Amino acid sequence: MKHNILVPFDGSKNAVEALQLAITLAKLLQEKIIVLNVQPSFNTVHTKMFFNKDNIRAYQQQLFEETVIPAKKILEDACIEYELKLRIGDPKDQISKEAMAENAVQPGCATTGVRMIIMGSRGMNPLLSGVLGSVSYGVINAATCPVTIVPFSCLE
Repeated sequence: MKHNILVPFDGSKNAVEALQLAITLAKLLQEKIIVLNVQPSFNTVHTKMFFNKDNIRAYQQQLFEETVIPAKKILEDACIEYELKLRIGDPKDQISKEAMAENAVQPGCATTGVRMIIMGSRGMNPLLSGVLGSVSYGVINAATCPVTIVPFSCLE
């Protein structure tokens, strides 16, 4: 049975907006929020020449911990059950994989995985323009569950 709400979180204002909506829904549905941060693999020839796997993993862990600090505070203030998760690799692929239960028989299985993904429309990459970022667009097309895209509020 589907349960929990997945919120990809990169520390952007859009991700914070998505988290706020997820908190509201999680309280209504009495479900846990899974906050997912995806870090790059740094799997290149140059990084392998200068850094060992343990150093790269420690750096990824440090980036994860720094990125989720605001999410952790928001969730603790909201008194809601949550889980923080780190995945390494392509964000679109890792978000879609996290949304599908590990015991799913096939992609798109209607009874397993998270209930929904709630994510911001744009991430931290300022070089990309448009309504949707490349990650949110990719997740919409790859996810096996409903995806809600939350635009950043212009009311500041």
